[in-house]
Amino acid sequence: MIRSLHIKNLATIEEIELPLQDGFTILTGETGSGKSIIIDGIRLVLGEKSSPDMIRTGKKETSVEVIFPFHQAIANFKDYFPEKEEEMFLQRKVPAKGTGKAYINGIHVPNRKLKELGVKIVDIYGQNDHVFLLNLEYQLNYLDDFAGASALKKDVSRLARELKKIFKEKTELEEKEKEREQRLDFLEFQIKEIEGAQLKPGEEEDLRNTRNILKNAEKIGSLVESALSISYSQENSISSLLAQLQNTVHNLVDFDKTFKETEDAINQFSITIQEFSDFLFKFQQKQDAAPERLEELEERLSQIEKLKRKYGRNIEEILSHLGRVKQEYEELSTSQEKLEDLDKEIQKIFNEYKSHAEKLSDLRKKNADKLEKDVEKEISLLGMKKARFKIKIDTIPLKPESIESVKESGTEEVEFLISPNPGEDLRPLRKVASGGELSRVMLALKTIGEETDTFKTMIFDEIDSGIGGKTAEFVAQKLRQLSRTHQVICITHLPQIASFATHHYKIDKKIDKERTFTSVKKLSFEERVTEIARLLSGTRITETTLKNAREMISHNLDKSAC
Repeated sequence: MIRSLHIKNLATIEEIELPLQDGFTILTGETGSGKSIIIDGIRLVLGEKSSPDMIRTGKKETSVEVIFPFHQAIANFKDYFPEKEEEMFLQRKVPAKGTGKAYINGIHVPNRKLKELGVKIVDIYGQNDHVFLLNLEYQLNYLDDFAGASALKKDVSRLARELKKIFKEKTELEEKEKEREQRLDFLEFQIKEIEGAQLKPGEEEDLRNTRNILKNAEKIGSLVESALSISYSQENSISSLLAQLQNTVHNLVDFDKTFKETEDAINQFSITIQEFSDFLFKFQQKQDAAPERLEELEERLSQIEKLKRKYGRNIEEILSHLGRVKQEYEELSTSQEKLEDLDKEIQKIFNEYKSHAEKLSDLRKKNADKLEKDVEKEISLLGMKKARFKIKIDTIPLKPESIESVKESGTEEVEFLISPNPGEDLRPLRKVASGGELSRVMLALKTIGEETDTFKTMIFDEIDSGIGGKTAEFVAQKLRQLSRTHQVICITHLPQIASFATHHYKIDKKIDKERTFTSVKKLSFEERVTEIARLLSGTRITETTLKNAREMISHNLDKSAC
């Protein structure tokens, strides 16, 4: 249950602190006073979407804080609660600029954590639930939730997706099979052409470097000849002069040993010059076949260029293309075997899907009978004593030849039927139910099974729209009944419902210095009498309406104590 709600700078609310109690709490007020803004604040602190437009004009940030008692049902959030913690403190801040922040017991958390926690501790029902009630998918999901079929339904959904994926793969392979021979010939040609070229990574760059050398062979030859002459051939070459220097230094060593280190360095340099001269001799010999070699290089580069125009921007891309082509060739060569394997896999998953879908179907049908009885019992308590409620379940036959039409939701189509009055045929709820009947059916559906979640807060935001008279009283009695096991908070315009509440808060709106302010006040008994009288007759409150209001409150409070 909510123990305390603090809202700051949200729309017309500057700041309010709202302590709340167990049991049945009513919020009333004039239209536009800000009742729904309070519910919006609760939605916000429970992780719903936010917008800077929610922030009060002139303020930089809106903040909502709420305190709940700790409950074992949220134990998977224990990381956010110190040992022996008795309260949960949730906070949400929405700035005019930047990203909002969420907190659980002072620990900064992603907003989704608030949402995960929120669904465990609060249920909020608004007028839009009527819309969902008329949606066939919602009706199917409600039955599955009631039946406890969530895990089984997930398996059915997963198998349906797998089945469609493999079926699509098979269809694509069958399409390729139609042009299989032609495609195989084409792929084989590409493989032979690329493999026949015997390409090597980096080969093109080496070829271009070699071609550059061969094209400049005459100039390079002249330079090499000059280098050979300087280093070895001519009379005063470096090699010749080094030999003389070696001999001279060697003689000096006989007189001074300090020349030994210099002699070693000169000897090493002499070896280097010799090796360099050998390199130049070999380079000269390779250049002898320059014209023939250049022609071969041009042919090889032309071959590579041709392959690049077909298969890629460089040799690496061509070889990568070859890998893909060979893989496709292999797949097509074994496509018959692949198709057979896919057929086996499809049959296997289909059988598994069918088995799970049949179990889901049995679970739905078994629980549909129980849900029908529970709904009829609940709506009877809400004044529809002779109404009949039925769940129509149509099972779609499963056929292996129509796998593409399998549904993730299983093999059933579900629709809620109702006969509000004796003698009338059962007809779809979406076609025959009035606004008041929808409110009662929705309240019945929303409260069935809630007994196990006694720690939850249930908030009803004007779900009584479109009803009145006895229907409103039945709804009020049901809300009062729910408040014995839940904290129930309800926004209403109906005196019948408001008079049943244990706690009554009035929402007021006032304008001060051209600013609008929303305030909240808990009403005493006499203040409640005045507010109920307003709900009964509007602004023209008479002694008669006050008397009626007093009697209504006293009567309904006495009834609740019974």
